[in-house]
Amino acid sequence: MEICGLCAAFQSRRSAMTAVRPRTGAEIRAAFLDFFEQRGHRRMASASLVPEDPTVLLTIAGMLPFKPVFLGQAPRPAPRATSSQKCIRTNDIENVGHTARHHTFFEMLGNFSFGDYFKTEAIQWAWELSTGVYGLDPANLVVSVFREDDEAAAIWREVVGVNPKRIVRMDEADNFWASGPTGPCGPCSEIYYDFKPELGDDAIDLEDDSRFIEYYNLVFMQYNRDAAGALTPLANRNIDTGMGLERMAQILQGVANNYETDLIYPLIEAAAAFAGVDYKALDGQAQTSLKVIGDHSRAITQLIGDGVTASNLGRGYILRRLLRRVVRHGRRLGIDKPFLTAMGEASIALMAEAHPGLLERREAILVELEREEARFLETLERGEKLLAEVLAARPSQISGAQAFELYDTYGFPLELTEEIAQEHGLSVDLAGFEAAMDAQRQRAKAAAVSIDLTLQDAIGQLAAEQEATQFRGYEELEHPCCVLALVVNGEPASSARAGDAVQLMLDTTPFYGEGGGQVGDRGLLSGAGASGAGEGGAEDVIVMIEAVSRNRSVFVHSGRVERGQLAVGDLLQARVDRACRRRAQAHHTATHLLQAALKQVVDPAIAQAGSLVDFDRLRFDFHCPRAIQPAELEQIEELINGWIAEAHALEVEEMAIERAKTAGAVAMFGEKYAEVVRVVDVPGVSMELCGGTHVANTAEIGLFKIVSETGVAAGIRRIEAVAGPAVLAYLKERDQVVRQLGDRFKVQPGEIVERVAALQEELKASGKALAAVQQELAAAKAAALATRALGVGAFQLLVARLDGVEGAGLQSAAQGLQEQLGAGAAVVLGGQPDATDAGKGCWWPHSVPL
Repeated sequence: MEICGLCAAFQSRRSAMTAVRPRTGAEIRAAFLDFFEQRGHRRMASASLVPEDPTVLLTIAGMLPFKPVFLGQAPRPAPRATSSQKCIRTNDIENVGHTARHHTFFEMLGNFSFGDYFKTEAIQWAWELSTGVYGLDPANLVVSVFREDDEAAAIWREVVGVNPKRIVRMDEADNFWASGPTGPCGPCSEIYYDFKPELGDDAIDLEDDSRFIEYYNLVFMQYNRDAAGALTPLANRNIDTGMGLERMAQILQGVANNYETDLIYPLIEAAAAFAGVDYKALDGQAQTSLKVIGDHSRAITQLIGDGVTASNLGRGYILRRLLRRVVRHGRRLGIDKPFLTAMGEASIALMAEAHPGLLERREAILVELEREEARFLETLERGEKLLAEVLAARPSQISGAQAFELYDTYGFPLELTEEIAQEHGLSVDLAGFEAAMDAQRQRAKAAAVSIDLTLQDAIGQLAAEQEATQFRGYEELEHPCCVLALVVNGEPASSARAGDAVQLMLDTTPFYGEGGGQVGDRGLLSGAGASGAGEGGAEDVIVMIEAVSRNRSVFVHSGRVERGQLAVGDLLQARVDRACRRRAQAHHTATHLLQAALKQVVDPAIAQAGSLVDFDRLRFDFHCPRAIQPAELEQIEELINGWIAEAHALEVEEMAIERAKTAGAVAMFGEKYAEVVRVVDVPGVSMELCGGTHVANTAEIGLFKIVSETGVAAGIRRIEAVAGPAVLAYLKERDQVVRQLGDRFKVQPGEIVERVAALQEELKASGKALAAVQQELAAAKAAALATRALGVGAFQLLVARLDGVEGAGLQSAAQGLQEQLGAGAAVVLGGQPDATDAGKGCWWPHSVPL
């Protein structure tokens, strides 16, 4: 009876739906989010493509930002949530442009339930959205269920009213979702669109891509799988769904593939215009190149927008590879000049409404595209030279390994390698090339194409069982605490003794846990311990805390038991090392001042790319396309020390994130923040979202000194500096070096630079004099060699050895001999520059015969 009631309610809502259906990509996205927001779901912004999860390089699924919630490691943001999540996948990159549906960048529309509703509502709403909001004809829809999921099949059949012939049961490989060998898992149900319903309901094959496209996947996370493979029901069942925005756009816009939707086709048109071609009039291969350019342009723009820079490692390599594929396909179309910035501009214009952060990062995106394209064009030239070297060796065939190196490392298209090889009467080992390509594909597929919801170590498992640690370190540096969990030498334990390396979880702590670039506090834990109070009130157990980290919201204190025996349940006193905390605070506040000074002196658009706040130094990485000039560094240093001297009192307040942003607080780009954030304000100077520890007044910093400014990656600069007590140690070290130089040169500190310059000039003059003498010596020695020339027909040949003469001297002597012997003479002189090393190898210059 309950099912019948739900069916009636569903039919009533469906009949009330508007007949106007979304069509554009923006309308499809908005309709999805509005639909679920109206049903009690909290609308969540898309997370960055650079995930917090260290097990994956990029955000590869809509549910990835919610992984900590599904694991129970983080509180749920709401019982229900909905989002349009940016995603990147490159495991099937070779299919991009060749199939109707493969992409690198895509948006996944999702609705999620965290222990709230389950199968009935998820299925009912998916159908209502598909047929009522998007207006899809039920005759065009087919659903799949896991072969053993009778519950889902019954809901589709009895609540929704789907024709049983259009409900397809599938095996575990297709319709059972699992994050890994252990952990949360459950059956899936998918909705497919049938482009050819006239073929009937018999013998439906959902693997037929020409007829069916899967556009909505519903995951019913209802089991936990243990190491033995046994499934046990979860206490809180979850829903994780995903609808491909590009796929729904293809369906509603009635185009042949995802690329020809309004989400990508404008970029294809832009590239076609740049190449001077008409997409519709091109053959399949040329159309594929335009599709790749359109797809990859979205991906590279979004990646750079989320702070990724091109490199040869990790996600930087993924970006570089995508960039180079765009250039390669552009060359296939005849584009022989830089065009990535034009594609970047077009991509930003196309996606900025849905992703306004692209406008904020516009300059950085275009600079990175321009720089990386220029580098790649140089690389292509090197690839052409390498191919020329391969051909010069006169091989019988260009090996697959050589062709793949040209393709993968230098971006040299295989077909171009084949064409050049054919011109030289050679072939390319295509089988070897495919083998190398397949090996790379396997490596890519093995590199995180799934999301692991398993807990990998003792710390992770114990942390998942604990409540969030209560942090008291903003207000006090000493606080009583209780030991909740203990790991000894990497294994969970109930007790530890003197000498053991331990990791502890406490109910409350004054220790700052490493985060936001700031290192964790140091200090000690002390108390009566497991053996009770010591004699005369002495503390029986002492644990030196060397580092504090965080596992989600649980603080992990790492150190060593110095004395006594420690046990779970012990009540201890936690004491932070005050001197270390003061040093860290000085460096953290100085980092905020540094960012403010960079924005004021260099460029207001400068954004943080990373930082390190340590006890003895600070490091600040930031996006900037050029080196900071010495005069600018001096100005920055003076500005910061001026703010320090002005003794600004810091104001720290917790507030809603939207209020903080409205007030002008600076957030680190790509960082994920809670709804309520901590704002650290140096009035009139700097305002940032920050959870770190800071001085109460800038005067506490004392001094600030820049140590170095360098480039660490394309478009990323780094400033290292010292502040507070660390400045004294830095100045002492420099003072010692100056004193030693003064003693060595017998001059006052202020005269060292002048003295070094004078020595350089003396050395330069001595070098010139020595070179002149060597040339005279070579000429004198060479003059005596003229009589040793051999007549060879009408020519004269002189081959001789002159040791103890540098290369320039030998060249001069050879030219003199050649002039002396006249036309038709060839002179070859060689020798060891250092005559004492004669016999250890020779350098052989020669003069060209006249």
